[in-house]
Amino acid sequence: MSSRPAPQPRTTVVSFLGAVVRPLGGWMPIAGAVDLLGEAGLDAASVRTAVFRLKKNGWLASDSRGGARGYTLTESATTTLAAGDEVIWHARKPADLADGWCVVHFSVPETLRSRRHQLRSHLATLGFGNAGTALWMAPARMHDVAQRAVAELDLSEYAAIFCGDYRGPQDLQTLLRGAWDLDAIDRGYREFIDSSRIDEHHRPKGAAAFTAYVELLDRWRKLPFRDPGLPREVLPEEWSGPEAIALFGREVAKLEKPALEHAAAHWPE
Repeated sequence: MSSRPAPQPRTTVVSFLGAVVRPLGGWMPIAGAVDLLGEAGLDAASVRTAVFRLKKNGWLASDSRGGARGYTLTESATTTLAAGDEVIWHARKPADLADGWCVVHFSVPETLRSRRHQLRSHLATLGFGNAGTALWMAPARMHDVAQRAVAELDLSEYAAIFCGDYRGPQDLQTLLRGAWDLDAIDRGYREFIDSSRIDEHHRPKGAAAFTAYVELLDRWRKLPFRDPGLPREVLPEEWSGPEAIALFGREVAKLEKPALEHAAAHWPE
């Protein structure tokens, strides 16, 4: 098993909000959160700083309950976390090659360069690959989310979206390897597999289950966003995505219930 990097405060807290706070009602006691995340390797100062920044960004609202100071997830945070769930918990299934491709082209003026950068970042997060200057592509099923990404940044007059078959002349697999770093995505899956296997007969409880659950989510949460769910026909034969996805599902089934039970004990009666 490979060594694990130190947890990153913001990403770990976001994982905690989505996988623990939301199922427990969308509210958390700050003292309980500090204690729990301390078990996962974060010091109190880092947790409080991450919480402060998330509050400042509109994710959390102060809300004391039962004499305990705490925070409630805002509607904005709940919406963002729910959108992420579609990818994090279910991963992108391989697209059907016969459905074709979605291609986004844009020419945004220099006066709007900050929004141009936002659009690039948003498309990359959604799983689009960069196939050329201001040219991004993904399986055709991504058409609707591409339209939303462009509209949300008010860049519709500067963008064009096409859907259809690929007709060459460049070899499709060569084109895709240029648009996505498939080797890096596969390497990420393999590292997750190497670092996530635990004894099938060992069922951790209490703090051990909670810590293992948060660490599992922290290692996993970025991987599905990097994987565009390309058709199986264009992926390498040794592609490790399906094995990693199946392993994640098994580990969640094993750890989720005892982890949430342990976390709930830190909430006020």
